[in-house]
Amino acid sequence: MDGVTQVQTRISEIQSRFLYAPKSTGSGDWASAAAAAGLNSTGATSAGSSTASASESAVVAEAQKYIGVPYLWGGTDPSKGLDCSGFTQQVFENLGIDLPRTSSQQATAGRPVASVADARPGDLVFFDYSSDRPGIDHVGIYLGDGKMMDSPKPGDTVGVRNVGTPTLIRRVLPEPTLSAASSSGGAALAGVPYADLFSRAASRYGVDASLLAAVASQESSFNASAVSPAGAQGLMQFMPATAKGLGVNALDPNSAIDGAARYLSQLTKQFGSTDLALAAYNAGPGTVSRYGGIPPYPETQNYVRSVMSKAEAYR
Repeated sequence: MDGVTQVQTRISEIQSRFLYAPKSTGSGDWASAAAAAGLNSTGATSAGSSTASASESAVVAEAQKYIGVPYLWGGTDPSKGLDCSGFTQQVFENLGIDLPRTSSQQATAGRPVASVADARPGDLVFFDYSSDRPGIDHVGIYLGDGKMMDSPKPGDTVGVRNVGTPTLIRRVLPEPTLSAASSSGGAALAGVPYADLFSRAASRYGVDASLLAAVASQESSFNASAVSPAGAQGLMQFMPATAKGLGVNALDPNSAIDGAARYLSQLTKQFGSTDLALAAYNAGPGTVSRYGGIPPYPETQNYVRSVMSKAEAYR
């Protein structure tokens, strides 16, 4: 039985106990159901321990203990109810990882994850749902396969939902220890498409392999046959004139990655920083020279921030 199936089984178990719990006039309905399900105020069940090691599977298993707990604004006691950040805080506290109290504070914990495609079970997924109050206001725990677990809103309960498009993703679990063999070359890019090509080109031209992978992710989502409305082509989205000047076949991943590494190396030497090199990659070196820095274009400014964040996540 896979993790998501186990979670769904647990949902049915707790919700059925809640459904048939004796009715009362207060919050006793949930308290009775929680007691019947073996859930106490620390989140541990009578049949299991709450001191599991901090691993992906441990986070999913720990989160399952709270399925069916009702949403309660400001709630941090599962025997009464949990809000979104109370839920995530409780799960990780039981595994020996301290998280801040609110979702906006939790969004600064750990390290960034580039996208849902790069997310692992146990990562925290954050959202900005309020149009009148900018900033992070919701958090859940990613389960894998496009699913998350969260405590969403009044009248609802902790459960499994589609993750959709998070505003940002953070990883608070410790990185697994790499073996000597895996740590010696390209382990940070394990699972990234074309990882070997990024590593070889990075070594050849003295650029960061994670940065090259981040550019490819941002430019084409690793689609080697992508063509933009403006005519940019391939994995690294070269305009035909730029590709011709570099002697690059934009639709050949090996040639495109080699050309991008060479081009970024040239731009970094020309402008003296990675940020400016990325700005020039996006907006053109002439534009960066004209403005004497990152140009005041939201697209370029967002591009630089996004690529740098993804590069950090790949390291």
